[in-house]
Amino acid sequence: MIKILITEYNFEHDLYALVREFYPGEETEAEITELPEGAQPSVKILFDGEDEVDIPLPEAKSQADRFHLKNYVKRTVFSALTARTGKRPAWGTLTGIRPAKLALELMEEGRGEEEIRRIMSETYYCSDGKIHLCMEVAKREKRVLESFDYRSGYSLYIGIPFCPTRCLYCSFTSYPIEVWRPRVDEYLDALIRELAFISESMKDVRLDTIYMGGGTPTTLTPEQMDRLLNAIEKLFPFESLREITIEAGRPDSIDEAKLRVLRKHGIYRISINPQTMCQKTLDLIGRKHTVEDTRQAFYLARELGFTNINMDLIVGLPGEDIGDLRHTLDQIEELAPDSLTVHSLAIKRAARLNTMREQYKDYKVVNTPEMIDMTARSAKSMGLAPYYLYRQKNMAGNFENVGYAKVDKAGIYNILIMEEKQSIIAAGAGGSTKLSFPEENRIERIENVKDVGNYIARVDEMIERKGEWLCRLRRNR
Repeated sequence: MIKILITEYNFEHDLYALVREFYPGEETEAEITELPEGAQPSVKILFDGEDEVDIPLPEAKSQADRFHLKNYVKRTVFSALTARTGKRPAWGTLTGIRPAKLALELMEEGRGEEEIRRIMSETYYCSDGKIHLCMEVAKREKRVLESFDYRSGYSLYIGIPFCPTRCLYCSFTSYPIEVWRPRVDEYLDALIRELAFISESMKDVRLDTIYMGGGTPTTLTPEQMDRLLNAIEKLFPFESLREITIEAGRPDSIDEAKLRVLRKHGIYRISINPQTMCQKTLDLIGRKHTVEDTRQAFYLARELGFTNINMDLIVGLPGEDIGDLRHTLDQIEELAPDSLTVHSLAIKRAARLNTMREQYKDYKVVNTPEMIDMTARSAKSMGLAPYYLYRQKNMAGNFENVGYAKVDKAGIYNILIMEEKQSIIAAGAGGSTKLSFPEENRIERIENVKDVGNYIARVDEMIERKGEWLCRLRRNR
């Protein structure tokens, strides 16, 4: 047991995340303790009850003081844990999910590249490799964002929470389509009702991007997808759209009829996500499709005119090693997608891989710097460069997720949501709306219920939750 005790300042969440990077499998707690009268504020980290790290804290009189104090404490703890463990995590003291956001904000302040690299090295202890990755991503994000006035528009997320099966590692809101098939039309009724409200509330605000995710949107029948897209076209002005993306996702949910519906509505950007091209792994993680299904779905999409196809891979799937990854990358290179998203496996609390870990204990989760470097080299060989990245808790190897894309194929929605540069309004079960109020330097979050049955029954409540906030957002435009 590792226990973090801190008096004052509310740094416990940052320190908890930092300690977990050195001890990912250890049970860890963090808490604020009452400061005894006359005592100096401090941080203590105890290992199995033994006091190992003790840092006195100077007084912070302003927000700027608190910012510098937090970084000082994190650097001190980082150095102490590096000395204790011999580890030096490549992301240094950065524990947030958006490390490239720091580099982008510094660029927007007018800082030069050399200064930004120095800050990331000396203030946050990032490795040269991660600094280089952040700089590449931030430069590309900046070019995309400068190409349009994203501040005066908004984006729309549409959630379809159904999947053919639930994957071993999945913790997202998704429901087996065969169980819910009788109620899908009810779900679409509620979803279209919520979309109609959003359309009316934002009728004078430009819509920049639409992203339909899930779940797996292509679990809808061709007729249901056509109905939904017809409704979206009637409710929202497509002429201003810079991008619309639909996650076709699971190859076993894709057929010619569905793809033709998408093309009929002018959609050219989709995801076909194999996660791996090793059949033994697909069988283990609960994917009910074959490697050949993935290839055939990709070739069919190309034949029907989809010019921007993304593929997702996961590094660190149970039982896979560097040879399996090389096999997957060789096959992906043959397909030559327009973008590739490389995820490091993150084992979430609710995933079966965690809740049933005894059953899968013989399948090791392996992720190494060599494996991550291999994916970067493979992307480069296909003419793909990094354009967004993010990190998650409990990631195998403490790495990151990176999106790579050809020069003109970067996903605008992905950049907007990662850098929190624009309001994104979410409709559907499990949707998470994030409204940006830059003048107040804050994000307002509005959550929809996750359960499909509850969403159908309570859609008017979901609408009411958004009402006042969307009016305020519209007035601010």
